[in-house]
Amino acid sequence: MIDVSALFCGKETASQPHRYGKALKNLSPAPEQAHKLAKSAKERRPVVVWNCTRTCNLRCVHCYSDSEAKKYPGELDSQEAWKMILDLGKYQIPTLLFSGGEPLLRKDLFALAYEARSMGTHTVISTNGTLIDEKMADHIVESRLSYVGISLDGVGETNDRFRGMEGAFHRAVQGMRFLVERGQKVGLRMTLTRQNAHDLNQIFDFIEKEGIRRACFYHLVPSGRGHGLVDLTPEEARGAVDTILERTRGFYQRGLDTEILTVDNHCDGPYLYLKMLEEKDPRSEEVHQMLTWNGGGLHSSGTGIACVDFVGNVHPDQFWMDYTLGNVRERPFSEIWQDESEPLLGKLRDRKRWLKGRCSSCRFLNLCGGAMRVRAERAHGDPWAPDPSCYLTDKEIGLQ
Repeated sequence: MIDVSALFCGKETASQPHRYGKALKNLSPAPEQAHKLAKSAKERRPVVVWNCTRTCNLRCVHCYSDSEAKKYPGELDSQEAWKMILDLGKYQIPTLLFSGGEPLLRKDLFALAYEARSMGTHTVISTNGTLIDEKMADHIVESRLSYVGISLDGVGETNDRFRGMEGAFHRAVQGMRFLVERGQKVGLRMTLTRQNAHDLNQIFDFIEKEGIRRACFYHLVPSGRGHGLVDLTPEEARGAVDTILERTRGFYQRGLDTEILTVDNHCDGPYLYLKMLEEKDPRSEEVHQMLTWNGGGLHSSGTGIACVDFVGNVHPDQFWMDYTLGNVRERPFSEIWQDESEPLLGKLRDRKRWLKGRCSSCRFLNLCGGAMRVRAERAHGDPWAPDPSCYLTDKEIGLQ
């Protein structure tokens, strides 16, 4: 994740120490995260994405798990989930993200989330928001979830087309409002594609109108049904990021308490840094140091991010479900994750040795870390090839 508010604007955010190793003057990290802050990025425990069910009430065009409204066999039962959550708590992961499918369709979700939170784990759900009525909103608040991320991939009909359901936008917005009314921290999640990037300014207007405190803009990683979507061209990606930077700065200058992040394309960091250099921003070198501490892709898939799928298989990230590191039914997650004899896991944690092409020669390698290896694998059949979504020019990255 690239915290645009913190880096580009100098806004203090609660996740900044964990993400950039930089103490805050006026804010403290959440209590459940404070004891898990690493001295270096490489020491960080992973954020674990748990796809707690594959079942979903929608059929989104970019769904990496290819979920549908049907029952899938073999999912972890309550007892197996309790056992996994106990291990994750003892291993001191900073965050457990309940994803899907649609996690709100799992009947024991709130009991499991409450247990994870009771163990000191930051708990998050990623939902399409369409099932959140007033009763559901009450359950979410009572389960002490730290944060609810609701996916909106455009305004009105644009979102409905992505979701495959008429009225999905209205229902998700109503769900957001129910949560905001109850004081629950809520965020917006949007995946950028050629089909919806034109809605960015409208999305920022919506964020301001609805009082949304956090928004994450994801670059597309073609997986599952997402293979059929058209990614942004380099020029379109730069334009989208320019809009995000400009609107985020506007929020900050007007004193709006909203945190804006981009996700899944670590070249956003160097691009942001180059913008600050161009503007002769006095914070540019400080930002360079923060990005270097973070390391981008160097400390993401296989290090700072992990995925446990519906049936307990462990993956380097949620987009790499065709590669399994082990299964929590057979070995604890903590044991699987620390086994660097596993070929891909070991290479991901020493990826500088394996990167090829322009990624290996980039002057921003220590900031970007080669970005998303699974995206390279999807495009080239080689996880060490250049990330095809890098929109920086050869000149910008120091190649002749």
